[in-house]
Amino acid sequence: MASKKYEELNAMSVDELQAELKETRDFLQKKRFEHAIKGLDNPLILRNVRRDVARINTVLRQREIANMSDEEKALRSKISKRRRRKG
Repeated sequence: MASKKYEELNAMSVDELQAELKETRDFLQKKRFEHAIKGLDNPLILRNVRRDVARINTVLRQREIANMSDEEKALRSKISKRRRRKG
């Protein structure tokens, strides 16, 4: 399974992204199990698939934020500022 490029993910709809996320997570789980049982020829595939999952989650979250109302965005920025002050 090749790594999905950012542009390819942006071209997908939300439903397609969610389906791709489920498929990629299932693939990752299967490969982790294989690696634990008998080992993989190329264990770096686990890292690449994990990164694919992160890319898909990032695009989904960006779209979720883009669809937020102005009130939700204002609340979100207040929460972010509070978190930065605590850390």
